[in-house]
Amino acid sequence: MDMISTAPPQPSQVAADLGGRDRRLLFWGCFTVLVASAFGFVFRSFLMDGWGMQFGLSKTQQGEIFGVSFWPFGISIVLFSLVIDKVGYKSAMLFAFACHCASVVLTIMATGYWMLYFGTLLFALGNGAAEAVVNPVVATMYPREKTKWLNILHAGWPAGMVLAGLLGIALIHFHVRWEIMIGCILLPVVAYGWMIAGKKFPVSERVQAGVSYLDMVKEVGILGILLIVSLCVFQAGSLLNWSLTGKIAVTAGITIAAGFVVRSWGRPMFILLLLVMVLLATTELGTDSWITDLMTPEMAKMGLQGGWVLIYTSVIMAVLRFYAGPICHRFSPLSLLAVSAAIAFAGLNFLSWSSGIMILVAATVYALGKTFLWGTMLGVVAEQFPKGGVLALNFTGAVGQVGVGVIGAVILGFVQDKQLDHNLVRYDAENQTALHATYLTQERKSLFGEYRVLDNARLETAPVEAQETIQGVREGAKKDALRTVSVFPVIMLICYVGMILWFRGRGGYKPVLLPPAEGNQSTNT
Repeated sequence: MDMISTAPPQPSQVAADLGGRDRRLLFWGCFTVLVASAFGFVFRSFLMDGWGMQFGLSKTQQGEIFGVSFWPFGISIVLFSLVIDKVGYKSAMLFAFACHCASVVLTIMATGYWMLYFGTLLFALGNGAAEAVVNPVVATMYPREKTKWLNILHAGWPAGMVLAGLLGIALIHFHVRWEIMIGCILLPVVAYGWMIAGKKFPVSERVQAGVSYLDMVKEVGILGILLIVSLCVFQAGSLLNWSLTGKIAVTAGITIAAGFVVRSWGRPMFILLLLVMVLLATTELGTDSWITDLMTPEMAKMGLQGGWVLIYTSVIMAVLRFYAGPICHRFSPLSLLAVSAAIAFAGLNFLSWSSGIMILVAATVYALGKTFLWGTMLGVVAEQFPKGGVLALNFTGAVGQVGVGVIGAVILGFVQDKQLDHNLVRYDAENQTALHATYLTQERKSLFGEYRVLDNARLETAPVEAQETIQGVREGAKKDALRTVSVFPVIMLICYVGMILWFRGRGGYKPVLLPPAEGNQSTNT
């Protein structure tokens, strides 16, 4: 890998232009944006099963709503990344604030699938606009310790999940209407709006170094553009009922047009990191989307709500990310990612067969595995591809979010529906019953194939024995979903080990640093 510079950069002008108090408020404002994102994520996770019953949603439809929590994020972050150095970070944050507020209002007014879907879509667009800001801002403010501070920044996500989880459990315990729970999302939204109001934002490291816009795009290259465009077009095309041919044509058209301008395939290792990011996001966010629902049956046996698993793992993640500094100094970023992937694999498999108190032990292992994945991955991209600026950094987050929206969250729902279908057929054959034909009467299609779903209205009037049998089969299907997703961290581990060996053959992992060009403006509004 060609190094631009491995000497210490000149002192960043950001510290001079942003006073200590303003810099702290700006950092904590960025942190609180992720808290707000987590509030939306957790409350939807808690309420999804109830929405399924109230509005007649299948598990796959619920997965589609979870999915739209992610893929519009990609569209938003990509669009803002292309222009954010021109329009300014503050414009993106104002857009995010408006989307978050509108999402809360639309969701509270929901009467069915589509209003829930579009309310979630708006929230994801706001998340994408905000994330297009927070990662490059923090990387610019702390150029010598990017991995450390990006991990601390992303402690906002698990911290928000803990706060939202505790609040959500309390509201559910006191039978508060779900509309009030959704309204509580406005608490961190208003908070981050106040903290960033009137603040100056730093110009990105790429702009300070005088790297051209075209050189930034060349770091991402045609292959990087193809990956993110295909994911976004595929999901948006499904929403608009485009044919497969239409999706391919739109993807090819956008990519070819960009290729004539960019004339670069992109950095090979960056493309590999983008592909790995899809697996990483599914391992963390895809599983977190379903963890409350997946763990509810086993937790109920102990008299606890399934949401406690999400809260417990989030506490571990938040604490460890806050103290990421010593860990990041002990391990190289790629070594930390490799160790985390191995532990995540063990944790997911452990969760898939655990019961009783062992669930908490398994959840501890899973939490240790996923804690440093996201922030460290962004740190590697920021350290190795600074010429890629906001585009490289934000494309990485976007590919992860869109990938889990298109693939990760949906496949976990599909595995449950499909496995329930398969297991009931097998149960009927072994026990001479007709549960499958009686209660799985609705045929549906998804990205991954056809499946049948339960007729909840008919199941409510079924004999108690039939209900208990089907519930037992459903619990088995939930555990199958965890075993399925555990394959992803294995693939990640192989990729990380390969990159470690590649760097070792070239003298070891070293951050690439861009000295600021003289005379560049260092802040904007």
